[in-house]
Amino acid sequence: MNIEKFQESMYSLIVETSTNLPKDVRRAIKQAKQLENAGTRSAMSLSTITENITMADDNVSPICQDTGLPTFKIKTPVGVNQLEIKSAIKNAMVLATKAGKLRPNAVDSLTGDNSGDNLGEGLPVMKFEQWEKDYIDVRLILKGGGCENKNIQYSLPCELEGLGKAGRDLDGIRKCILHSVYQAQGQGCSAGFIGVGIGGDRSSGYDLAKQQLFRSNEDVNPHEDLRKLEEYIIKNANELGIGTMGFGGETTLLGCKIGVMHRIPASFFVSVAYNCWAFRRLGVTIHPETGEINEWLYQEGEKIDFGAERETADIESAAAAEAEAPASREVVLTAPITEEQIRELKVGDVVHINGMMYTGRDAIHKYLSEHDSPVDLNGQIIYHCGPVMLKDQEGKWHVKAAGPTTSIREEPYQGDIMKRFGIRAVIGKGGMGPKTLAALQEHGGVYLNAIGGAAQYYADCIKSVEGVDLTQFGIPEAMWHLKAEGFTAVVTMDSHGNSLHKDVQQSSLEKLSQFKEPVFK
Repeated sequence: MNIEKFQESMYSLIVETSTNLPKDVRRAIKQAKQLENAGTRSAMSLSTITENITMADDNVSPICQDTGLPTFKIKTPVGVNQLEIKSAIKNAMVLATKAGKLRPNAVDSLTGDNSGDNLGEGLPVMKFEQWEKDYIDVRLILKGGGCENKNIQYSLPCELEGLGKAGRDLDGIRKCILHSVYQAQGQGCSAGFIGVGIGGDRSSGYDLAKQQLFRSNEDVNPHEDLRKLEEYIIKNANELGIGTMGFGGETTLLGCKIGVMHRIPASFFVSVAYNCWAFRRLGVTIHPETGEINEWLYQEGEKIDFGAERETADIESAAAAEAEAPASREVVLTAPITEEQIRELKVGDVVHINGMMYTGRDAIHKYLSEHDSPVDLNGQIIYHCGPVMLKDQEGKWHVKAAGPTTSIREEPYQGDIMKRFGIRAVIGKGGMGPKTLAALQEHGGVYLNAIGGAAQYYADCIKSVEGVDLTQFGIPEAMWHLKAEGFTAVVTMDSHGNSLHKDVQQSSLEKLSQFKEPVFK
């Protein structure tokens, strides 16, 4: 095989997967947008999402800044050199990272060091299988950490919140899958897609669940019981009212695919792989001699051009919002922010940020819990974000992608850090817990929910990079000093003890309990 041409083909696959959503995913998002009630927070979120998809198309830049843990599934004819394929894929990963198409995400689990090129022990994940066909089939999924952290595994029988006992039968499986959607709330960037693996052991069950994500979202399960279960889950998960980003709404789940395998008598696992709306999964078939791409997979049917629909949709959305939306304020904030300004904000207010903000993720929060800040954070805004950054020939940094990361990981630190350094606002996604909510009320702070996955939309709001600190933690975990203009987010936790996330979780739990009675026998 022409290995240089094969490497070029792999580079194309990586770039397309990172920047160009497959057609079946676009159609699912379009349908969700059509079903959503105009003028709601979820409708606003879906409009931002579709605009972000168009910007990623136009810029050939990452749809989401978290380009995840790359997983390749590769089928080869007998006799193809798999060692050469591994080497070519690794080279393509390095090139895509240098070009800003992937964020450097490979972190040493013991030292915390970032390799900087997406290579490391066990990374990228490559799973090989031989087959009798005369071409190579390569499929890639880029699954970000926010949705990966909402994967869940159940061991039956068990007791489930809101649903009671789940036994070792199809109805117990049904309860587990519904509960998996409930527990994810908006933290996995809903509306999402799920792959479910029934049976196996703990590791093979999760592998089977992720394998389901490589199916087309529009295929039909050949197993009659599983087909019925998939249809049931899609219909009823969307009755939970979690909605896009966990804001409440009509669409919570965009796809459900279920697979089954044998198990041992003592174990009965139901494994669920949750994927965000930014479902970056593509594939190609490759000529085994030339290394060239024969065909792109998951690209059947119409490709939705959200850009062509945008102007009409914006006009209709604006009119509907004026007619139907409850009264909410729009507020412009520029740091440093006073406590008085924060106390005026209420859940539901739309905030437009101009001026400085500082990124801070896991490493920064741990650092600030033990050390002084490298900058004065009094009255400032912390952004839970690990951007994709590129440095030009003059040594100047540019933001290539900059959406929010899941905030709940910072729950052990956030409240204490806000009070210690005088931080007034935190931007992230998915909300935070009771400790942070209490600190917001005591200190005078606010949580602002940005739209998860909208990395191009928010990168466009960042007009300059004013500096960077703590680069020893790697590009995603460094503290970037960003100057923003028109950076829009929604108040979902305020300084008066109110939390939209808490309210949606409670209401969705009440709706979940309606599905307690047996359905499948």
